[in-house]
Amino acid sequence: MKTNFTHTPEQQLEILLQGTAEVISKHELLEKLKESYKEGRPLKVKMGADPTAPDIHLGHTVVLRKLRQFQDLGHKVQFLMGDFTAMIGDPTGKTVTRKPLTREEVEANAKTYQEQIFKILDNDPAKIEIRYNSEWCRPMTFEDVIRLASKYTVARILERDDFTNRMKEQKPISMHEILYPLIQGYDSVALESDIEMCGTDQKFNCLVGRALQEQAGQKPEVIIAMPILEGLDGVKKMSKSLGNYIGVTEAPNEMFAKTMSVSDELMWKYYELLSDLPKEVWQDRKAKVAQGTYHPKQAKQELAKEITQRFYGEEKAQEAWNYFENRHNLDQTVDYKKVLVAPGSYKAADLMVQIAIVKTKSDAKRLIEQGAVEWVNAAQEKKKVASFNEAIDIAAGEAGLIRAGKVFLKIVSQ
Repeated sequence: MKTNFTHTPEQQLEILLQGTAEVISKHELLEKLKESYKEGRPLKVKMGADPTAPDIHLGHTVVLRKLRQFQDLGHKVQFLMGDFTAMIGDPTGKTVTRKPLTREEVEANAKTYQEQIFKILDNDPAKIEIRYNSEWCRPMTFEDVIRLASKYTVARILERDDFTNRMKEQKPISMHEILYPLIQGYDSVALESDIEMCGTDQKFNCLVGRALQEQAGQKPEVIIAMPILEGLDGVKKMSKSLGNYIGVTEAPNEMFAKTMSVSDELMWKYYELLSDLPKEVWQDRKAKVAQGTYHPKQAKQELAKEITQRFYGEEKAQEAWNYFENRHNLDQTVDYKKVLVAPGSYKAADLMVQIAIVKTKSDAKRLIEQGAVEWVNAAQEKKKVASFNEAIDIAAGEAGLIRAGKVFLKIVSQ
């Protein structure tokens, strides 16, 4: 199908380079864009995802949003479900061999993936095709696998940091993990991809794809690597298994609140990778925060609203903002998680441990000393808890609210 492009190759290049971490190579990308423009042929832009968990999160959307740019510019996305490779287990970033999934688990996850990616991508069949690598991997004979393995050396495979580190630590590396980059690389051969999108942690696997395409007589794909989005802890990449993620199917209130929990410093990277605002707009906010003329909480609320609105619309996003504000003002009308206690007078630290808002009295003391513990009694009188021995009185039939850091509970007397 012929495509009438509305942007020149040079204009497309400028748009596509925004926010990328690395492109291999920019010259090749421009050449492919020029050839595509001249022929009226959309480029085939591949992204592979192993459906190892049922949900996708905001970290995945960094690459998905770049894919949407390709679609909007007139190109076609090849969204590859790694249903075969998911049963092997990608060794990228892993310090131990990952437990393979069953075919049933992978198929169930792939179904939810397909539903969720269209929250970002255009589902027009002219702009996207969904493929599964079991199409070409499952029919392979053992002879085919050996022939594929002959196209890459062990030395090159073991250059991966994951494998090098595990060898130094004398941790086992299974043969199926060594084959994984070859299988992922072969996906690009099977699809004859022009471009492959990935996170920076997948660069090695994509380079294998380029090498295999050249050996197969194809033009090697351009690799566009996007930055890795750190999770809510601000340290490790966003991951469902690490629990530091914001899922795209989270309820609006939860999505807003989780975004608000991001540190002030990390917030700006979230703006860079997740916001649709022009760069100069959010950088102006950043400058004003540094000058003290704009509060970081306000900047974070605007970001949280934008992200929530993307998936749920303006009305739900504003409701999430209002809910967050009320919750953090310890509003008795908000439906907090409830915990039952007997009526009586409690020392603050003892009560906090009893209701499991903290694990230990030491944790309670630390939060109290930081001024991060507040109590609202049944009469709506709010006060900071000043001492871990401070008395908190709970009368029969009454309810109170307690905040410890970012955790909130409604205490109801039995």
